[in-house]
Amino acid sequence: MNTNLSFSETPHYIDFTKVLNESKAGKQAQDFLKSKFESESKKHAEEEKKLRKEEKDIISKKKLITNEEYQKKVEELRKKVSQLQKNKQNSLKNIAKLRGKARTELLKNLNPLMKEYMEKNNIRIVLDKKSILLGDIKLDITEEIIKLLDKKLKSIKLK
Repeated sequence: MNTNLSFSETPHYIDFTKVLNESKAGKQAQDFLKSKFESESKKHAEEEKKLRKEEKDIISKKKLITNEEYQKKVEELRKKVSQLQKNKQNSLKNIAKLRGKARTELLKNLNPLMKEYMEKNNIRIVLDKKSILLGDIKLDITEEIIKLLDKKLKSIKLK
């Protein structure tokens, strides 16, 4: 059994989460998605506030209008609340879809880059850091890969 492994035969590791979050394109995508989420959340919160106000208004007028008219207004309000819930779900689905698209685009660019790096540096295996309990920091190639990815991919179109 050969116990003399050369440095290039030693498995290296990469922190994929860090690459996805801290590369230029990854960070730009994260910022875009965070901004979109905050914007959508704010819009939905404003709509909820309007619906609460409308609910209070309906309740305050209960004794002033007929029971049929009151029931009609309550039903209209329920429909608006239901539509708001659907809109919220659609917003979250859309953001999740965009997040998946960004991840796929990053990985599509990352895989050939990693393969080339491995060939150039005679590395036979690269593991994800989250699968490693302990490892020599010298075997971490995350920063080199981020630099290479930043040169290759400046941004991701998500709109």
